Amino acid sequence: MIPWELLDTADVPGSGDTLTLHRHGRDFSIRVNGLELMNSRMHGSEEALADLACEHLEKVSGARILIGGLGMGFTVAAALKRLGFDSHLVIAEIVPAVVRWNRGVLSGLAGRPLDDRRVEVREKDVALVMNEERKAYDAILLDVDNGPDGLTRQGNDALYTLAGLERAKHALRPGGVLAVWLYRRNTTPQEW
Repeated sequence: MIPWELLDTADVPGSGDTLTLHRHGRDFSIRVNGLELMNSRMHGSEEALADLACEHLEKVSGARILIGGLGMGFTVAAALKRLGFDSHLVIAEIVPAVVRWNRGVLSGLAGRPLDDRRVEVREKDVALVMNEERKAYDAILLDVDNGPDGLTRQGNDALYTLAGLERAKHALRPGGVLAVWLYRRNTTPQEW
């Protein structure tokens, strides 16, 4: 059996953790401290996050979307498919290497969504972006750190506190949508 090949490493700002990018044939994996965060073979939930949020925006002219966390670009690609040509997506990614990987070795996985003229990438914490802008977005999609049970940065936990949710609310336009990617083990929907 062919082992996973380590392609690159990157520090996660403010955490002391390390992200690694691995390849096994045509499959890619992003891991933090050896624990897999995402794999290119499984990305349906990222696409569903964008689909569910963007279905509420199909009649919104010039929709503005904030996506916290770039990952492998699948959420961005799915949102672009659902939104009009006058939409604008702001991607907040705190790890510059993840942006570099998406412009390089990972670019073909999701169809090069960062090359779309509707996309703006900001290499910063999504919480800072939400703090800087009020009533700026029709939707905020948080695909950050496996949801409210943070894995890579304890600072990410603040996104899901009452204060963090208030921050998101203030960054949303009236009627805006907040969508959160969430990973839970051994739970049923009623426990969410």
